[in-house]
Amino acid sequence: MARIAAEPLRRAEIVQATIQEIGLAGTLEVTVAQIAKRAGVSSALAHHYFGSKEAIFLAAMRHVLAIYGAEVRGALATAHEPRARIEAIVRVSFSSTNFRREVIAAWLNFYVLAQTMPEARRLLEIYRRRLHSNLTHDLRPLVGARAGAVAEGLGALIDGVYLRQALRQKAPDRRAAAQLVMGCFEAELAQGTRK
Repeated sequence: MARIAAEPLRRAEIVQATIQEIGLAGTLEVTVAQIAKRAGVSSALAHHYFGSKEAIFLAAMRHVLAIYGAEVRGALATAHEPRARIEAIVRVSFSSTNFRREVIAAWLNFYVLAQTMPEARRLLEIYRRRLHSNLTHDLRPLVGARAGAVAEGLGALIDGVYLRQALRQKAPDRRAAAQLVMGCFEAELAQGTRK
């Protein structure tokens, strides 16, 4: 019984170690041995639980996406007006959980992995579609027929801020990142009222 109960804990430790190792390396060029050492398990056990290094990377991305999704759902549950819901999505995108160096590195490296690994591409496409759908839903009452295009722009801007942050040596500036995206959102709203 104890052995079965330990597996989810060990898997979670390996996933966390993967995110930390990718963050330190800034690349997916980390070994299972490095991940296992950080997690305090053997390489053999990491392979036993996941099967391959790529499967470990996918599990880490699923974890990142699950946390992001849970935070978005929680933020949307308390925001009732379309504008507040857009702000909630942006705020979560740059929260202390999601917009920190190791998670930023994981996102960028998973985008690279998605170029060659169909399962990674599928996970990132799910993220992109959900973000687009959430933004479009709340933009419709604010910008009408332009909602899809504005949602695409805001989503690209969020992803772009992650890319720019990865190129900086400084700690992530969550407030400035959110203000940048919200400034573009406000500009789109102003454009919609002039038409």
